[in-house]
Amino acid sequence: MRFLIDEIVREGARRMLTVALEAEVDQYITELGGQRDGAGRRLVVRNGRHRPRTVALAAGPLEVAAPRVNDKRVDETTGERQRFSSKILAPWCRKSPKISEVLPLLYLHGLLSGDFVPVMEQFLGSSAGLSPATVTRLTQQWTADHAAFQRGDLAESDYVSADAVHPKICLSQTHSCLLVLMGVRVDGAKELIAITGGLRESTESWADLLRDCRRRGLCDPMLVVGDGVMGLWRALAEVFPQARHQRCWVHKTRNVSNSLPKSALSGAKKALQEICNAEDRTHAEKVIEAFAKTYGAKFPKAVAKITEDRDEPLAFYDFPAEHWIHLRTTNPIESTFSTVRLRTEVTRGAGSPVAALAMVFKLVESAQGRWRAITGAHLVSLVRAGARFENGVLVEREEQAA
Repeated sequence: MRFLIDEIVREGARRMLTVALEAEVDQYITELGGQRDGAGRRLVVRNGRHRPRTVALAAGPLEVAAPRVNDKRVDETTGERQRFSSKILAPWCRKSPKISEVLPLLYLHGLLSGDFVPVMEQFLGSSAGLSPATVTRLTQQWTADHAAFQRGDLAESDYVSADAVHPKICLSQTHSCLLVLMGVRVDGAKELIAITGGLRESTESWADLLRDCRRRGLCDPMLVVGDGVMGLWRALAEVFPQARHQRCWVHKTRNVSNSLPKSALSGAKKALQEICNAEDRTHAEKVIEAFAKTYGAKFPKAVAKITEDRDEPLAFYDFPAEHWIHLRTTNPIESTFSTVRLRTEVTRGAGSPVAALAMVFKLVESAQGRWRAITGAHLVSLVRAGARFENGVLVEREEQAA
């Protein structure tokens, strides 16, 4: 029964494709039917059919004999004969565009190029157009896509999250990492701003990336969220001196916990969560003081990591309360790269540095469609316009109050 259903589906798809090809040729001939030679004969006429060929479609492999066109017109500029080329089924085509689109996605998510033939042959019923070389050729487009992305306009981006990740891929140098920037557009949607290779999260690497973003139209962000690596903050002070800094609370909690014994972790983590989730800055500062009194004598290093730079971890309180959940941490970047790590574990590397970076870009671009938009998107424009917020609440401007 299943075999019969598959045959019916394939036959229906074959007939639809044949009808579409015939209609395309008929339209072409009709449009050029008025062009004739000196003897009055039509220059564009039907000329039978091409040899049958197998084309891989979602419905399965289909044998198609495309109609031929005899076009006797001559290009006046080049002197060459004109040729009819079908937009539905190109002469070189052995698989539908949908199949071509899904192959790189399957490769990105873990299917090796050498596995395409046995796997897809079982699914489509044919191995036509599914050689490893075909898949590799398709992936070359990723490099061009990444280069075009790196030239995109960033004038609409704000609220930047920055992080450096260390996936197990082949980059240009031994201590290389990936520098990633994620931003928020005026409509509240999150977007990938930039992704490139850097050396040890150094100030120079971050500064080069930020300068490139500035050339692409990125203005001083209202807030930049990042971890405690100093290279980022020094580069920001050089390139975007007006941008405020917000330390990631996930990284902050991790750093403080590393300075505490296991016996004190439970209570300390609850206190840190209370600071991060306090209803306003006043309550957060009270919890910090209590934390310092409780742990200051025994664990001064852990307490210093909270008290010495308290303004940066609490910067998010000066922005809309609806945005707080998005501004406390860079975790969206790290969670996105779980897909990258899954892929690199399968491939044991990604070839050349250029291919590795392009593959990571396409993985992140694929995940971007699932990123959660910022809550209270209508407030983003107010923040960019310079509106002032205190403890998450909009404060009326002085000129308006006057």
